[in-house]
Amino acid sequence: MMDFAHPKILYLLAVLPLMLALFLLARFARRRKLARYGNPASLAPLMPEASKYKPAIKITLQMLAVACLIIALARPRHGEREISETREGIEIMIAVDVSRSMLASSTDDAKGISRLDRAKYLFKRLINNLENDKVGLVVFAGNSLLQLPITTDFVSAKIYIDELSTSMISEQGTDIGAAIDMSLQGFSSDEDVNRAIILLTDAEDHEEQANALAAKAKEAGVQVNVIGVGTAKGALIPVGNGSSEFLKDEEGTPVTTRFNADAARMIAENGGGNYINGNDADADKQMVDLLDKIDKANLGAVKYKASAERFYIFLWIAFALIITDIFVLDRKIGWLSKINFFSKPVK
Repeated sequence: MMDFAHPKILYLLAVLPLMLALFLLARFARRRKLARYGNPASLAPLMPEASKYKPAIKITLQMLAVACLIIALARPRHGEREISETREGIEIMIAVDVSRSMLASSTDDAKGISRLDRAKYLFKRLINNLENDKVGLVVFAGNSLLQLPITTDFVSAKIYIDELSTSMISEQGTDIGAAIDMSLQGFSSDEDVNRAIILLTDAEDHEEQANALAAKAKEAGVQVNVIGVGTAKGALIPVGNGSSEFLKDEEGTPVTTRFNADAARMIAENGGGNYINGNDADADKQMVDLLDKIDKANLGAVKYKASAERFYIFLWIAFALIITDIFVLDRKIGWLSKINFFSKPVK
C-alpha cells in the first residue's frame, strides 16, 4: 500500500479543476470572439491550420504533469528497503538523579518546573541533537540502576525518559559515585570508542566517593560532565509530583533543598569534563558542542528498514508529459496533412 511522507501537499491537487475551468473559459471566450465575425462552422475553412482537438490534448497533458509534480512533492512511498550505514560517533551514558529532592522547583519560582522535569527536557533536547552516537540511561538516588544499555535506539530512549520518576528507587540520597560506577559498567566492550558520562543532578547530599570515581573514569578515558539543575537559593520539596504539600523534617519544618554548584563543578573537574548550568536556555546546545569536540570512532554498520521512496517515478512521468506538451502545437502541422499513407502510387 502506498503512503505519503507529506500527505497535506496532496491538497494542491485542487488546482486541477481550476486549470480546467480556466481552459474552458478561454475556449468559450474564443468562440464568442469568432461568433462576431460569423458562423464558426462557416469560418472553419478559412482557418485550415486550426485544430479542434489539440488544445484539449495540451491541457490534458499539462494537468497530468502538474498532478504528477504534486504527487512527487508529497513523496509517495511503497514497500521497504534495507539500508546499511557505517556510523562514527561516541558512546554517551546519561545518569539522571531521581532522588526526592528532584521534585523541587528548578528555578527560584516555587511554582516553576521541577528539577526532574527540567532534566527530562534537557535529556530529550540532547538526544534530538545527536546523530550517530550511542546513548544509555542510568537512574540514581541512594543507589543506581542501569535503565537502558548503550544503544542507537533513540526512540526507546525517549520512552524511558518519559517514564522517569522519583519512585524508581526507594533508597533516598544522591549517590553520584554509584551513578558513575554503573555508567562505566553500561558501556560496550569496544575499546576503540570514546565515551562520556553526563550527570543530570542537583548534586545535593553527594557521597565523597563521587570525586574519586570521577577521577577513575577519567583515567579510563571516560569524560564525566555535569548538568546542574536547581538554584542555590533552594526550594521546598513536594511530597509528590505537583503536590501542594511539602516534605517536613522531624520537627515539622519544611525541608529546603539547594543545588550544590560547587560539588557539581568539582565532580566535572575530577572527571576531566565540564559543568553546565541546567537553567541556561542553551544548556543542551552547550553540551552538544562539548561532545562534538570528542574524537569520533567507527561504531560499526547499522542496518535498518525504511520506506522505499517512489517520488522519482512521478517526476519522470511529469518530465515526459512536459516534453510531449512542448511538441504538441495548438495548430495542425501542415506537412503532415499532405501525407496520405493509404493512397496508391501513381504509375
